[in-house]
Amino acid sequence: MKYAIVIPDGCSDLPLDALQGRTPLEVADIPNMDRVVQTGLIGQTDNVPGHLPAGSEVANMTLFGYDPNHFFTGRAPIEAAAQGIQLADGDWAVRCNLVTVVDGVMVDFTADHISTSEATELLRAMQQSVGSDQLQFTPGVSYRNLLIYRGQPGQTTPFNSETRTRAPHDITDQKIDDEYPRGLGSDLLVDLMNRSVELFADHPVNIERRMQGKRPATNVWLWGLGRSPTLPQFKEKYGLRGAMITAVDLLRGLAALAGWDRIEVEGATGYLDTNYAGKGQAAVEALDRYDIVCVHVEATDEASHEGRHEEKIKALEAIDRHVVGPVLSKLQTFSEYRLLVLPDHPTPCSTKKHSHGMVPIAVCGTGITKHAASGYSESHARQSPVAFPEGWKMMDEFIRGKFES
Repeated sequence: MKYAIVIPDGCSDLPLDALQGRTPLEVADIPNMDRVVQTGLIGQTDNVPGHLPAGSEVANMTLFGYDPNHFFTGRAPIEAAAQGIQLADGDWAVRCNLVTVVDGVMVDFTADHISTSEATELLRAMQQSVGSDQLQFTPGVSYRNLLIYRGQPGQTTPFNSETRTRAPHDITDQKIDDEYPRGLGSDLLVDLMNRSVELFADHPVNIERRMQGKRPATNVWLWGLGRSPTLPQFKEKYGLRGAMITAVDLLRGLAALAGWDRIEVEGATGYLDTNYAGKGQAAVEALDRYDIVCVHVEATDEASHEGRHEEKIKALEAIDRHVVGPVLSKLQTFSEYRLLVLPDHPTPCSTKKHSHGMVPIAVCGTGITKHAASGYSESHARQSPVAFPEGWKMMDEFIRGKFES
């Protein structure tokens, strides 16, 4: 049996006036996703419990069959795992975005999709100015970076599970005055954020960016902190050897924690200009070597965060043509297979942020009972009797092929 999963991140949406009351999924030309539903089934799953952050960190952990109520410790430690960063008992990882704040408003949580080389220079400046052996600013990819707090023997850690932060992508176009970290250790985080403002103001990277008409990285935004999680190995749970294809460290980190291999694709950017065809081809080739292969595409989520529904539709169509189509064709060359297509969480273009709620799932392949549905969309999914209010139970059913109506 071969398994494949395709995750168009955040593709689930709300009806839009600009689309005559339809969603991007309902408008997009996605014949391959529709074919998955027409030859299999459609349903719904809720990947984010209401008391946890409505983000990819919780949603994807849930999607892969891990109950976040037991295993979720924060976003940043998952991304640390992607970089092979080991966290000891007293250590904490903190997500460190480079952002653009203007007149107290979060104008851009990506600092105009700052390049990795520029981000590295700014993080180096932070390390030299305010870092130490205990506070380690660690470059990642583009605006997505980390701060590692190293605990000292006999010293109480400055944070706890009650320390609260806000994801910058959830406060786009909003005032940030009331969005700074709160709780134990927040003074340290806020101080570092404030000190970055002065440090970055006249940094050569930002001077050059302004000259080029790009938004500067005005400061770091610290959020998503946590300690290292311990996940049961996916192969131990399901007996399957897996591979992850993604451009973002969050999914790389989950793959590392679950014991999956990671396949890097040249030109995969985590944005709208990603190499869709390269990802699809990599998945096709990986299916010869692995039991289960996952392709994660961030582009649909990025379009939502920017409120660009037309770009979201284009990204959906590219995923359908270059990923779902080739992967489904490859799977059909095996005697037994199953394919699962679903987003991790909804990201409505109208709000530009992640939200809680059900997302549509499409499943086809060996042992999957065919349902009478004509296409892949939120409205079709709501009519299905298949639903997983506890989303971490869905993976078990996908592996076993026992979706219950």
